[in-house]
Amino acid sequence: MNTIAPYAADPAHTQGRRYPEPAPTYRTEFQRDRDRVIHAKAFRRLEYKTQVFVNHEGDLYRTRLTHSLEVAQIARTVARSMGLNEDLTEAIALSHDVGHTPFGHAGQDELNDCMKAYGGFEHNLQSLRVVDVLEDSYADFPGINLTFETREGILKHCALKHAQQLGDVGERFLNKTQPTLEAQLTNLADEIAYNNHDIEDGLRSGLITLEQLQDVPVFAVEYQAVRQAYPELTGRRLIRETLRRLIGCMVVDLIESSRAAITASGVQTLAEVRAQPLALMRYSDEMRQQKNVLKKFLRENLYLHPTVYRMTWRARKVVRALFEAYMQDTRLLTPKYQAFAKRYETADGEAGRARAIADFIAGMTDRYAMREYGQLFDLAGLR
Repeated sequence: MNTIAPYAADPAHTQGRRYPEPAPTYRTEFQRDRDRVIHAKAFRRLEYKTQVFVNHEGDLYRTRLTHSLEVAQIARTVARSMGLNEDLTEAIALSHDVGHTPFGHAGQDELNDCMKAYGGFEHNLQSLRVVDVLEDSYADFPGINLTFETREGILKHCALKHAQQLGDVGERFLNKTQPTLEAQLTNLADEIAYNNHDIEDGLRSGLITLEQLQDVPVFAVEYQAVRQAYPELTGRRLIRETLRRLIGCMVVDLIESSRAAITASGVQTLAEVRAQPLALMRYSDEMRQQKNVLKKFLRENLYLHPTVYRMTWRARKVVRALFEAYMQDTRLLTPKYQAFAKRYETADGEAGRARAIADFIAGMTDRYAMREYGQLFDLAGLR
């Protein structure tokens, strides 16, 4: 059985839920959180939400769902090896993207632009909003009523103006304190997962090449090691073996660097972890520099590639058109969100109506958004 470190999050001493509930039977509080996320509608929708490539572009590209599963796998490995709480780590990893828009970051950026006059849009805040308010599975409360520790892990980033409105879960951004080590490591596991699977998806699409990747030292080292060990290996197996080793290299660096930082800090309790001036889960300086080179490569050669840019340009047009149509006439919304729009507008005017519309659009899958756009704007469909 894995030994839990004294500074790990303890489900017996959670800071609680927004709505008090009896303790679970045969499960810990964090196991209950994980299970509630898995059963949430927003989690299932991630199967049809873009990571880099729009869902219909191919069956083998990552989606937000497969990405979340990969983050959970990496984060659990790190948590287990470091004596942290594996259940909390998994709950955070599986829920961190449930508020993401359709069409990946393009959808998020466009929805934020649409919402500029109404408080903006941040997908981390939206993920928290999903689990706190928008899910509707329980009789006794809105949302799925997760523990404080899972909710603070979901909220990786937050503008100070929003943190002031979030109560306890926003306080660490105001007080400049740290979240649990489980939340810290899940944030870094997210990076490891998307950097490596974006390489694989980019190579599969043909938008980047192995030759180009030789200019990225952290990839080139592992690639050359595989070529030397398996000179006859080609194709997908060569790529997968290289990425397998690259993920392992990053994970080992994260574990060893974080252990050293924890030891040097002398922390013995979660309260001491929270009081640290900097996060204790970290890469070595060398790995951090290498990771930044990789991220720059992916941005310049994949995320801004003309083919990807054309996809994201179209996606932004869809989000903008839907938002403007719904703002003009909320009767275009589903009955549930018509009711939300009316209720929020009564409380907060036009900004309330806009927030209900943002909730509706953010919950869409790629294909639902495209179908909705086609039904509203494809005049050929009226013949």
